[in-house]
Amino acid sequence: MSHILRIENLHVAVDGKAILRGVNLEMKFGETHAMMGPNGSGKSTLGLAIAGHPNYVITEGTITLDGEDITAWEADQRARAGIFMAFQRPVAIPGVKTADFLRHAATNVRRPDRKEGEDLIPMRDFRKELKAKMSQLKIDTEFARRYVNDGFSGGEMKRAEILTMAMLSPKFSILDETDSGLDADAVKLASASIAEIGRDKMGLLIITHHDKLLEHNPPQFTHVMLGGRIVETGGAELARELHDHGYERIRKTYPDAEAANQEMLAKEEAVVV
Repeated sequence: MSHILRIENLHVAVDGKAILRGVNLEMKFGETHAMMGPNGSGKSTLGLAIAGHPNYVITEGTITLDGEDITAWEADQRARAGIFMAFQRPVAIPGVKTADFLRHAATNVRRPDRKEGEDLIPMRDFRKELKAKMSQLKIDTEFARRYVNDGFSGGEMKRAEILTMAMLSPKFSILDETDSGLDADAVKLASASIAEIGRDKMGLLIITHHDKLLEHNPPQFTHVMLGGRIVETGGAELARELHDHGYERIRKTYPDAEAANQEMLAKEEAVVV
């Protein structure tokens, strides 16, 4: 079956403030989409709304996965159905080993009807699979014994997110500025790692300001968000243009969206969009 994630006329508000104002997007399994745009345009809001973050309220429009309306689903239901999000700022979980976290997460995704207290993936099978994925991604096995993101560098946090994506094997993955805060070498490593376990094996939505994360993941589609809506779509060449020349052409071409973007920035305060 060819999996399809479809967003139609999506409007999203955060703390009563309208952020997304009619987003339309269709992704198919195996496709790579880049989502670019200036600060405050709504890129992260789109990712969080798709993932089901409770603070991002869908006021209009729908999200469907393989034809099923998941607009009202909780985040855990969406995860079990095959939607994964790598966060821009991953949260540390002191006291919980990365391997234990991944074993529980993988079990719950692979067995969506599992009841509390029922057996997890057998330890022997899990260890074998985890070791293989870590070897594939060139991650030291000691990494699995550390507490989730506790004391991790920025690069280690992002690699942990990619390892989680590898273990969960979702239908669609949303990567929210995985290159944020990383130096050039770390971005290159992240790009190669995403390509190693992603690309044709899932649908990828890569939210980024730059094209370096796309080096090993050339997008079939590049979308430009401005003022809470997608104003332009092209191929990999559009991502290169935006990286090289910025958003001046986009701002001039879509003055209404630019005005809305400036309005959103003025009201942003503590809201992450």
